[in-house]
Amino acid sequence: MLNIAFIAHDRKKEEIVNFVIAYEKVFVGHQLFSTGTTGTRIMEQTNLSIHRFMSGPLGGDQQIGAMVAQNEMDLIIFLRDPLMAQPHEPDIIALLRLCDVQGIPVATNVATAELLVKALERGDFAWRELVHKYKPGIE
Repeated sequence: MLNIAFIAHDRKKEEIVNFVIAYEKVFVGHQLFSTGTTGTRIMEQTNLSIHRFMSGPLGGDQQIGAMVAQNEMDLIIFLRDPLMAQPHEPDIIALLRLCDVQGIPVATNVATAELLVKALERGDFAWRELVHKYKPGIE
């Protein structure tokens, strides 16, 4: 079981909902997380249970980032709106930086998200289970 997060900017929420509907069977059996509104919209349209953090601008990105910093997140699908300035852009950049530091796969558009979900479906994320098994203690 992997920890997977969904995040979407306002103009990408419908796109992420449709994406999750299309791959709902792949996400069953995993621990799912999201920022507030995104998670609500996904749960309204699917049978998935999602732990929702606060809305992104109110700190939800940072809450997911805290899991990334502890290497407790395995995959993030973050559909960003590249054409709209975001008031919490520093939080977004910090989250993406943490994903790079910890080697957490992150998709920022639906094309990359589909590649990652196909890899998840094939079992290509088994290496993340080893990360959890041999996770060193906090020093």
